[in-house]
Amino acid sequence: MFKKSFAMVALVLLVCVGFTASSQGAAYPSRPLEIVAPANPGGGWDAMARTINRVLEIEKLYPQPVSVLNKPGGGGAVGMAYINAKKGDDYELVVYSPPLIINTINKTFSQPYSTLTPLAKLITDYQVFIVKADSPYKTFKDLMAAVKKNPNAVKFAGGSSPGSMDHLAFCKVAKLAGINAKDLSYVAFSGGGEALTTLLGGNVAFVSSGTGEVLTHIQAGTVRALAITSGERRGGPLKDVPTLKELGINTTYEVWRGVFGAPGMSKDAQAWWGNTIKKMVTTKTWKESLEKLQWVPAYEDAAGFAKFLKGEEKSYKELMTDLGFAK
Repeated sequence: MFKKSFAMVALVLLVCVGFTASSQGAAYPSRPLEIVAPANPGGGWDAMARTINRVLEIEKLYPQPVSVLNKPGGGGAVGMAYINAKKGDDYELVVYSPPLIINTINKTFSQPYSTLTPLAKLITDYQVFIVKADSPYKTFKDLMAAVKKNPNAVKFAGGSSPGSMDHLAFCKVAKLAGINAKDLSYVAFSGGGEALTTLLGGNVAFVSSGTGEVLTHIQAGTVRALAITSGERRGGPLKDVPTLKELGINTTYEVWRGVFGAPGMSKDAQAWWGNTIKKMVTTKTWKESLEKLQWVPAYEDAAGFAKFLKGEEKSYKELMTDLGFAK
């Protein structure tokens, strides 16, 4: 009788343990990973997602298959809707940059950036203002003098919509230089490649762009960079490009990129990625990738990144309210 009762108790315990293990699932990570790039292939978000993918695989940091999914449209809105629909899924990551904040403030996104789970700030890039190699504007001071004289006549282009990153970067500069940013003439394109084609065709005076998107053209000599928004001079192909501060405009503009989990990511998954990303940014493959793409390392853990994002939201809200882009 005792043996029979003991056997029944043991069976009940096994069932309970089995149920608990089944409900919690296997230890993280136990499934393939998807990294969402909320844009077409070839842009900054795509490059960031594929760099993470490559480093995870080469350094064997993720024990399951990893893939990149492009979700272009709406300045990142399609990707945002997709990742929000994956609420609670620990196997979905997404990369974003300043448009995440901008499109929250202007209500392009139906959900605010705060729905996502910040995992780490990874790199930063900066904005450059470029002209054709044969442009009459030899220096940034030449360009700014022309803009001050007739803001509407000196057209500039970018690979983002009005009120987004490429536009706002120069608006911030113009405002500090005493120019009414509302008078500027901005031509918007859906990508940096189209903006560059327009510049080379002589249809705009200059382009505002992230350095990574135009670096090869700067190296080839088809365009000249007149100024960069970093706090100090960069090296390599950008070593001769003066900073805004050198030119008397006391500001910077950071084009950061970071990685997020889906809304409601579990604490276990957050902790796993916190440790893994910290390892990833110290690897040889990661460092070589950053050097090749001329990205500046800017790692911050989840807590630091969350605090940074709040500061970005405040700064952008002030600028966008002033220009009439906040909603």
